[in-house]
Amino acid sequence: MYKIRTYNTIATQGLEKFPRASYEVASELPQPEAFILRSQKLHDEVFPDGLLAIARAGAGTNNVPVDRCTKEGIVVFNTPGANANAVKELVLAGLLLSSRGIIEGINYANDMDRDLDEAVLSKNMEAQKKHFKGFELAGKTLGVIGLGAIGSMVANMGIALGMKVVGYDPAISIEAAWRLSSDVEKMDNVSSLMSRSDFVSLHVPAIPATKHLINKESLATAKENICILNFARDQIVDVDAILTAMETGKVGRYVADFPVPALIGHKKAIMMPHIGASTREAEENCAIMAADQLIDFLENGHILNSVNFPLASMQRTTDHRITICNENVAGVLGHVLSVLADESINVVDMLNKSRDNIAYNILDLEEKPSQAILDKITNVEHVMNVRSL
Repeated sequence: MYKIRTYNTIATQGLEKFPRASYEVASELPQPEAFILRSQKLHDEVFPDGLLAIARAGAGTNNVPVDRCTKEGIVVFNTPGANANAVKELVLAGLLLSSRGIIEGINYANDMDRDLDEAVLSKNMEAQKKHFKGFELAGKTLGVIGLGAIGSMVANMGIALGMKVVGYDPAISIEAAWRLSSDVEKMDNVSSLMSRSDFVSLHVPAIPATKHLINKESLATAKENICILNFARDQIVDVDAILTAMETGKVGRYVADFPVPALIGHKKAIMMPHIGASTREAEENCAIMAADQLIDFLENGHILNSVNFPLASMQRTTDHRITICNENVAGVLGHVLSVLADESINVVDMLNKSRDNIAYNILDLEEKPSQAILDKITNVEHVMNVRSL
């Protein structure tokens, strides 16, 4: 029986993926093999012995101490792309809100006296609507920084809206490149993209390399009155630089899903309360994807969409499988194979993958290893954990 501890409210469609006959799923389970969560912060959490995996039902893993998990041999999963459509649609809303006086017009209409004669009300509306005039998106240039699951959808959406689209991503994957419309023009750097764009939409992860990616220097190369849309993470944008650029007219609008005190109430800022993935469909997709990944890992040892472990998947060739997580140093796998050879256990198939300081191995064996053999493998230097599946 596998135990899964839940945090936050996980969509029922995801929780129902765990078969009741072999899984116990609850919020206060002792000694769980895995966590599944959304926004719960785990940095101060004491992990129970035997914790093998943490699944984040969402793309970002800022709330998970990934480095500590790696050192303890805990696989951290996320769900890239599961909420991509929800974020893409909110980016569309941001584009429309920033190009037209929609919010201002709504506020003006709502502030009108309810006791006014209908004819007077209509006359006032007609007289004031010129103050809310905007411009159309068609023909404008949209720059997309980060062309992963969300960024590529935003870029393709821009093309569908009749916009010119330029994109920049120094680490674009082959899979992402296939998703991207051939009409998206690739830029060599952020500065060249900023100089071409009327709108810039950010879709990169919050890592040291992207902190304050939008800053005084990058904004200096931007077109006048540019609109910056940040539905990625707040750390990517230098707020002080944005404030200065809004005062000088370099930035016409800043639309973000991450309110900060300095921007609350600013006439050029549109702040949303982190609702990019807040749709029923996105929450269901993330929960289902997270659950499927945990099940495949716990039952088969497969790793898909981990932020700290290598991709690892191998078709079963026998009924006896073991997985081994170890520090990525030379000789460990050789010692493990020696243990099996000494016990006359044949390895039928094997997968060995590594990522940074972690190595992960899947071995299909001709016969089931005893607990004593598993203990010998566990005692091999640099081995972090061993599982028999």
